[in-house]
Amino acid sequence: MEKIVVAAVIVEEGRVLAAQRARPPEVAGGWEFPGGKVDPGESDEQALIRECREELGVGISVGERVGGDWPLSPGYVLRAWFARLVSGVPHPHEHLALRWLGRDELFGIPWLPADLPIVEAVRDLIPEG
Repeated sequence: MEKIVVAAVIVEEGRVLAAQRARPPEVAGGWEFPGGKVDPGESDEQALIRECREELGVGISVGERVGGDWPLSPGYVLRAWFARLVSGVPHPHEHLALRWLGRDELFGIPWLPADLPIVEAVRDLIPEG
């Protein structure tokens, strides 16, 4: 059975939050949507809320799902949801950096390969800034 990793596509004022990986070394420096693995007994949405609290120090509300299951690595699938901030200001507790990207800036950073199809899928859903 595949393990599930969840990702939050956090949109605020027409910009999307991207997080730069700190580890492991093979992906450090690459950009992703914040999120992480779903723990046993946890729903995807609960995991997404927990991961955003742990990684960013924020509360989110989970919105519409983006696509289906996105391939990640052998044995893993990535699931993404639109989300909005409900409390706190994002800080990179587990990442090197965070960036808010407008629609015209989305492809100006080196996204991790697993996240790139999600970027392409949400690009046209973000208002032009």
